[in-house]
Amino acid sequence: MMTERYIKLGGQIALISFLLGTLIFGLFFITSAFEILFFAYGFIALTSLINLGALISILLKAHKDKDNRIKLFTTCGLMLLNIPIMLLYCSITIILLNTMRITFTNSTQITLTNINIVGCGGGYIDKLENGESKTVWIDITGDCSIDINYLSNGQKKEELVASYVSNSMGQKMKHNVGGQNEE
Repeated sequence: MMTERYIKLGGQIALISFLLGTLIFGLFFITSAFEILFFAYGFIALTSLINLGALISILLKAHKDKDNRIKLFTTCGLMLLNIPIMLLYCSITIILLNTMRITFTNSTQITLTNINIVGCGGGYIDKLENGESKTVWIDITGDCSIDINYLSNGQKKEELVASYVSNSMGQKMKHNVGGQNEE
């Protein structure tokens, strides 16, 4: 195979790996679907093997082709850039797995105030107008439940948001304050 084909193949493998990895990470970030994680693990394993095979092939070509060695090493460096990107995506995923991202929506006809999120890492929302939504990121600190208490027309009310949350159970969810909810 000619040197240009090695360089082109290495660049294509690096670009496709980056784009597909970013797509998978983006889908998980948006949905928090655990099924995507299983797919991601398989993708990382398969892509690692493909990239390693291409990298070794390009390095062997660089050893033989002294005239184009710099171009071939540059291609290897481009391929290796996917490693820190993958590690960044994995570390963000671990953070997401240990975080509840809850969107609280005021489903009542009045303004709710002093919304205190109790349990896990807790949180606070000063007020929610009728129909207004706010998303709170809550650290999962171990086995815990998440409740809220708030003031509605000066009366203190309480609601269960999540009865059981534990490490690696992070997800996105919606909670209608003062309304019907599914856990």
